[in-house]
Parts: sequence; C-alpha cells; structure tokens
Amino acid sequence: MNKIALDTNVLIYLYDLSDEKKRRISESLLAVKPAISVQVISEYLNVTKRLQKLPKLEVLEKCISLLAFCDIIPINIRTMDKASFLLSKYDFQLFDSIIVASALEANCSILYSEDLQHNQLIENKLTIVNPFI
Repeated sequence: MNKIALDTNVLIYLYDLSDEKKRRISESLLAVKPAISVQVISEYLNVTKRLQKLPKLEVLEKCISLLAFCDIIPINIRTMDKASFLLSKYDFQLFDSIIVASALEANCSILYSEDLQHNQLIENKLTIVNPFI
C-alpha cells in the first residue's frame, strides 16, 4: 500500500458532526496510519481550539489521542529548503509548502487535502487528492 499524508482539513472533519460523509472518509483515512507533519499538528491544535472552544488541555489531549494513529513527520532544515523550492515552483501558500515538503520527505505518494489542487502531481512523486469529491 502507498504511504499517505493528511492535511489539516481532513483531521478537522473527524469532529464535524454536521457532515457525516466527510467524517466517515476522514476516519477511514486515519485508519491506515497516515503520515502527519508537525505543521499539520500545529494547525490542527489552532483550529480545534478556535472552532470547538475547548479548554487548552482538552484540545491537547484530543490531539494526543489522534496522533496515536499517525506517523509524525518532523520538520528540519532540509524540509524547509524543499518548502522554499516548492513555494517558488508551484506558488503554494507558505504553510501548504511546508506540508507538501513534509509529505515528500516522508516518501508519501498521496497527500489528502481539500485545500490544494486535486490530482496535482508534485515532483513526479506526490499526488494531491481531495478525498471528498
């Protein structure tokens, strides 16, 4: 099976009670032990705290539980150099370039994201897939 990475929006839908379909798709992607970049973790914490208006400790505990099902991709200078290259070449948003660079660094073949261009092939190695269409 191909190694996959998830963008922040996929994780956010895990707790969206208003969209059962997206929640089920997110749960199925989490079940295959996806790679998650440190950037995604930071964004997830920020969005979860803001949208769900939960106490900080509860947000952190939710994140810890979630991460038990994931491989964490660290960010290092090589990742940042790759993000800089991707930013210039593909004109990604700043944080998206870090997420894409992290997925490439982790040798993922698919990055599931609702925010990036569906079916875009990055560096002939990584395909962006919107799992919700």
